[in-house]
Amino acid sequence: MNWQTVIAYLFGLGLIYLFIRILYYPIKVTTKILLNAVVGILVLLLINLVGKFFTYSLSINPVTALVVGFLGIPGVVLLMLLKFFIS
Repeated sequence: MNWQTVIAYLFGLGLIYLFIRILYYPIKVTTKILLNAVVGILVLLLINLVGKFFTYSLSINPVTALVVGFLGIPGVVLLMLLKFFIS
C-alpha cells in the first residue's frame, strides 16, 4: 500500500466523520421531539380516559400533537389551561 492510498483512506474517514457530526444534532432534536410527543400523547389519552368520568376531554389532533411534541408534559398542562379558560 502506498502513501497515496493511505491519504485517500484518511480523507474518506474524515469526510465520514464530518458527515456524522453534521447529521448528529438534527437527529438528536428529532428524537427528543418524537419522544416528547409519544409521552404527551400517552398523557392526553390518560386524561381523556379519566376525563370520561368527569365529562372532560382534550382532542388529539395535529395542533395538539405539535404542542405536546415541542413542550412535552408542560404542553399538556398548557392545553388543559387553554381549554379551561376558553370554555
